Amino acid sequence: MFLNNHSYYSLRYGTISEIELLEIAQQNKCTHFPLTDINNTSGCLNFIRKASSFNITPIVGIDFRNNTQQCYICLAKNNTGFLELNHFLSEHLHQKKDFPEVAPNFKNSIVIYPFEKLLLLEKTTFSKQEYIGIKLTDINKLSFSKLSTFKNKLVVLHSVTFRNKRDFNIHRLLRAIDTNMLLSKLPVTQQGDLNDKIHSFAVIENAFKNHPYILENTKKLLTQCGITFGFSKDRKNQNLKTVFNSKKEDYKKLVALCNLGLPNRYENITEAIKQRLNKELTLIKKQNFVSFFLINWKIIQYAKSKDYYHVGRGSGANSIVAYLLEITDVDPIELDLYFERFMNLYRASPPDFDIDFSTWDREDVTRYIFEAFGANGQAALLGSYVTFKHSGAVRELGKVFGLPKHEIDKLSDGKYSPEKLDDLSKLVLRYASYLNGKPNYLSIHAAGILISEKPMHYFSATHLPPKGFPTVQFDMHIAEDVGLYKFDILGQRGLGKIKDAIAIIKENHPNVVLPNIHNAKPFFKDPNINAMIERAECIGCFYVESPAMRMLLKKIGVKDYLTLVAASSIIRPGVAKSGMMREYILRHKDPERRKQAHPVLWNIMPDTYGIMVYQEDVIKVAHHYAGLDLGEADVLRRGMSGKYRSRSEFESVKNKFIENCRKKGELDAVIFEVWRQIESFAGYAFAKGHSASYAVESYQSLFLKCYYPLEYMVATINNGGGFYNVETYIHEARLHGATIHAPCINNSSIQTTIKGNDIYLGFQHLQGLEKHTMLKIIHARSHRAFTSLEDFMECIPLSIEKLDILIRINAFREFKKDKRTLLWEAHYKCNHISSAELQQQLFKVHIKDFSLPQFTVTDLESAFDQLELLHYTLHPPFILLKNKPTSTLICSELALYLNRTVIIYGYLVTIKNTGTSNGNRMYFGTFLDQAGQWLDTVHFPPSAKKYPFRGKGIYRITGKVVSEFNFLSIEVIKQERMPYIADPRFDLTYNRKATPPTLKTGIQQDTS
Repeated sequence: MFLNNHSYYSLRYGTISEIELLEIAQQNKCTHFPLTDINNTSGCLNFIRKASSFNITPIVGIDFRNNTQQCYICLAKNNTGFLELNHFLSEHLHQKKDFPEVAPNFKNSIVIYPFEKLLLLEKTTFSKQEYIGIKLTDINKLSFSKLSTFKNKLVVLHSVTFRNKRDFNIHRLLRAIDTNMLLSKLPVTQQGDLNDKIHSFAVIENAFKNHPYILENTKKLLTQCGITFGFSKDRKNQNLKTVFNSKKEDYKKLVALCNLGLPNRYENITEAIKQRLNKELTLIKKQNFVSFFLINWKIIQYAKSKDYYHVGRGSGANSIVAYLLEITDVDPIELDLYFERFMNLYRASPPDFDIDFSTWDREDVTRYIFEAFGANGQAALLGSYVTFKHSGAVRELGKVFGLPKHEIDKLSDGKYSPEKLDDLSKLVLRYASYLNGKPNYLSIHAAGILISEKPMHYFSATHLPPKGFPTVQFDMHIAEDVGLYKFDILGQRGLGKIKDAIAIIKENHPNVVLPNIHNAKPFFKDPNINAMIERAECIGCFYVESPAMRMLLKKIGVKDYLTLVAASSIIRPGVAKSGMMREYILRHKDPERRKQAHPVLWNIMPDTYGIMVYQEDVIKVAHHYAGLDLGEADVLRRGMSGKYRSRSEFESVKNKFIENCRKKGELDAVIFEVWRQIESFAGYAFAKGHSASYAVESYQSLFLKCYYPLEYMVATINNGGGFYNVETYIHEARLHGATIHAPCINNSSIQTTIKGNDIYLGFQHLQGLEKHTMLKIIHARSHRAFTSLEDFMECIPLSIEKLDILIRINAFREFKKDKRTLLWEAHYKCNHISSAELQQQLFKVHIKDFSLPQFTVTDLESAFDQLELLHYTLHPPFILLKNKPTSTLICSELALYLNRTVIIYGYLVTIKNTGTSNGNRMYFGTFLDQAGQWLDTVHFPPSAKKYPFRGKGIYRITGKVVSEFNFLSIEVIKQERMPYIADPRFDLTYNRKATPPTLKTGIQQDTS
């Protein structure tokens, strides 16, 4: 009896979840119930999935509206009707155009026009699929309308949007947020009706007692509609079924590609390799994933044709088929990777590949996917929902209630005393709690792309975000539920570094022949690279450069590929917090300690000394140790992940795990310790293939850094750095013998460049210099080099503000004039020109040269100019200190002071904060000492609270030198940020030889 029902996917309008709607329908004894969200289909699939649990026949449709003005409600009679509606909605969402007043002539969908709307339209003819919707408030008007003659077309149209007054209040707040209005100013036309809630059948029947045929028409209409999708474990795979015309041809192609790849990947094709390949191919065919592999192969082939570098990672790297197809560069035979982690007969969740490209290449690869597979609307980006978070909801509500900003900040940041809050502030906090977790707007999944056999509109409408690719209106969980398995195409700066480094090496060393970077096996055995890893000299290299990873590499003493694979997963929080990281290090260093391993666990995981390190270790332990089947074991593995939703199923498998172990005679102490390790993973462990993928990319980066460190650092800088900021990589390049030059008018480009050992920072690093100005400089210089400031100003008319930036960074240093002289000249020559008149002069105007005194510019002044213009200095930062350091201790000397308290100075690079078990905050600091070497500090809660970090700068650190597994650090007792010297550019007392007292570098002078 209810044809128009809204969930909270009627974004910033509805207030009830699709499940709550089903509960309401069940409570009111509904047997057929539609979901008709406003211009949205996000809730439809889950509504259909859950409806049977409530003994309800689901119906889906759309409430089409222009702004809040209702045009018509459409219900899909079947799946084809849903496709019709989705296509119609998507067309208008993509083109951002209004819906027409009269709906198209749908063949498989019903159209219901609101009575009031029809009075304005004066529509007098209706097709078989069209109906007239009568609200409870329309009944008295109906008798006086000619529409009353269409008795067989009249149906009940009562909207269900709210449960109670609170829902209605939330709705009004959402409308105020959406329209960016004060709640007090919100027009009635932007709101629903408080009466838009479910009524009992008795109330409806009584309202229409004089028009019983309307009730009958409504019941008949509902029974015409129905929709089905498969959601069981045996659900249909909805992805594109074939790539080469038929399943038979696809499988034949896959086998041929694998046979082609065998000799390329393996010098000796053993029987074990053949057996593994046959095993995988058989399962891939049985599970109908042949096309899945071929689509990924085609994506990689396109990328290779464009010289795009990629990394295939995730559990897909456990597959030899993926290795032979060059989707991944990880050899699963070498690492004994567990294919069942990626795919097995019992796995309920779909397998997927995570394929990384450089950030710049990813967009083109995405475009190719849509062109190659989306011609018939079969490709779309995966959607996601951005939900209200408490802090954001407080800010939004504070605005619509009209609170001043400082009060909103106080409430949002939680810096208030509850007893001191006024009623309005309490209201804001109360309704923020109601909004928390509700969908706010649609967004895009970080990487997922769907490629379906049917048109994507069979499942959902699509919207068109700024990326320009159609995006479905549901998330990854719903996609998986309905049988759509995503392709993850991600952007990663590390691959941009590799690609750019190779190009820079070829330019800087034209006679060098580089090895195939995708064949990383020779790198694994390179003693120079492995020695670098052991010393943790990995700055700039993917995944192994962070302070935590640098610490772990030293503690373990990593010097080979297999140990680096383990380290890549051991660093993850699940392994580290469980104590397994420490135990791994102990067993790695002490063969005697390995004897403490449980014999079964040692047998399952000999390469990690019987310690669970990888995600598939959970599957192995559950299967071999606890006797669970692979499907149950995968439930445990998924239970560690935030993606998992059925906690009851997880608890059931947990109980069976414990029960099975007890039946085998295992002691409870052992059982519960193993279980504790499983639980501790908490979604933060890697699949072994994933770790191996990271290790491969690390070795590729390490090879480039080992043999071409300067070129690699330039590529790192040009790709926005990595874990650290650009300043750190400039420092690293200097340590490897580079001479670093500030931007230079005749030698620099937009990006940073290298000539021999000379690295010239790019113009893009200068704060305040726009891209179009940089392009002007590069274009003008393509004809000839600049010979003087005057020559430059004639070629490129710039405002004095832009010239000031270039002069103060010393970009004109080739002209043998100091910065002050150039500033005087620039100010004089630009003094008569307004910025609005800047244009190239038709005739060269001679400007008289003036005799200026000899100026001196010190390193200190240059350093402050660089701080302002680059946000870092190219001089040693310690020259900025107001007072000379009282200690000259450096990190290479710390071993002499083990367990003693020392004072050392460090330039802050980065901070990591973490929580202790009792909720206090502690920090790990990373600094550079006075010799430019790494200094690591630990700040326990008492010290962290008493001596907090005060931002970037140089700190005087007092602390105890400690060692763990030969890794030295300082447990900080006290620290203070040391003051910098007063900026000499603005300090009249600063001694400047032969400098007029009125002239200050960086101040624009009036020279008229």
